[in-house]
Amino acid sequence: MSFKVAPSARALFLCTAVLSGMVTPLHAQTAIDTTKQLPATRSELQLSFAPLVKQTAGAVVNVYAAHAVKTRSPFAGDPFFEQFFGGQQFNGPPRVQSSLGSGVIADPSGIIVTNNHVIRDADTVKVALSDGREFESKVLLKDESTDLAILKIDAGEPLPALPLADSDKVEVGDLVLAIGNPFGVGQTVTSGIVSAQARTRVGISDFDFFIQTDAAINPGNSGGALIDMSGKLIGINTAIFSRSGGSIGIGFAIPSNMVRAVVETAKGGGETFERPYIGASFQNVTPDVAEGLGMKQPYGALVTNITKGGPAEKGGLLVGDVVLSVDEMRIENPDGLGYRLSTAGIGKTVKLEVLSRSKEKTITVVLEKPGPDSLDNQMLIQGRNPLSGAHVLKLTPSSAARLRLPSETEGVAVDKVFPNTPAARIGLQPGDIVRGVNGAEIETMADLTKAMSAKPVLWRFDFERGGAIIRQVIR
Repeated sequence: MSFKVAPSARALFLCTAVLSGMVTPLHAQTAIDTTKQLPATRSELQLSFAPLVKQTAGAVVNVYAAHAVKTRSPFAGDPFFEQFFGGQQFNGPPRVQSSLGSGVIADPSGIIVTNNHVIRDADTVKVALSDGREFESKVLLKDESTDLAILKIDAGEPLPALPLADSDKVEVGDLVLAIGNPFGVGQTVTSGIVSAQARTRVGISDFDFFIQTDAAINPGNSGGALIDMSGKLIGINTAIFSRSGGSIGIGFAIPSNMVRAVVETAKGGGETFERPYIGASFQNVTPDVAEGLGMKQPYGALVTNITKGGPAEKGGLLVGDVVLSVDEMRIENPDGLGYRLSTAGIGKTVKLEVLSRSKEKTITVVLEKPGPDSLDNQMLIQGRNPLSGAHVLKLTPSSAARLRLPSETEGVAVDKVFPNTPAARIGLQPGDIVRGVNGAEIETMADLTKAMSAKPVLWRFDFERGGAIIRQVIR
């Protein structure tokens, strides 16, 4: 019901409404919540993030990546046209694809952190500082699994850098600022809080352990800074959840402890970030499994396989054990365990709290460096066939761990799929295992090489992905 009251009658109406119970008196409304207060002093009215922004914004940069793509005429490859005009006339001038993102200066010497997807396949990468200066950068490290990349510029002088916070101490509800270059409009600052910690199963990259924030993050913010109220970096803004392409208050950042591990790898001369090798496979603890093990809550990482002679076996881990914590940090699922081991680093000794045979115990495991993959057991598939453009390898425990497969998995797996190739067009993905080609079982590289040498009218493939078999028939 709505009312339209003349100004002269408003006071009489309100008195009548209060007496009849139609509205609540003003003093009764404000008395409901006495914990909320207005700013009491002039200084409280003037509180601002401006000093913090001035302190930190100079360490956030813009990253410009460019990649030249060859253009191809629709007549290229046509025997009739090439017979009369020659193939060279069908190759147009290269077209430049560019991407825009953000980055964070992590060291005064000019080391910059950004997202790998910002500079993926780039031929040149330029960095623009907040003061307008631009520099060509050198790519020190690119890592697909964490979606992080490390750049280096030479500015001839120390640069402002953001110190890295301990992201394990970040709590839900903490105030944060996001700084970056959304939509290419220039450096922009947004504020918010930490909405969730240890967010997994996001599906952004192989690495799956994020800080969630409601600070507005938009395209172009990728690689930018998420900072706390002391001006320290707590995360690298990476992705948003959005149906429209704009921010709806669900953004994800890679924790600074993972950033620190990747930066240290680059400083040490590493070109890729290697996850430590533990020699075991894990799965989620479901409510049914937790009940069967006598656990009050379903959490942790259930051991499903132990590699003989691996670090886990040496430390005393058994199949059926549940890893509850690493160095006193609770483990919710296998993704959380992978994060803790990765940030601990190769060569480090970690303390695992384990539920083993209905009893809790503590064991120590020394994390090892993954063994090298033999060059004889990998190849790039080429030629006129549906798998052309796929790099495959014979699985080892180290390569299986890198591809996020159980360490005991055997067979020939896809390591990389190059864009705009037949393998990419049929939807092949890294981690897919080739189980069969035209009815022939594939167990070794020799099996695959022999099967791919045929020239059938129809190709029939069996791929294993996520434990399920995918069958494809391709003409």
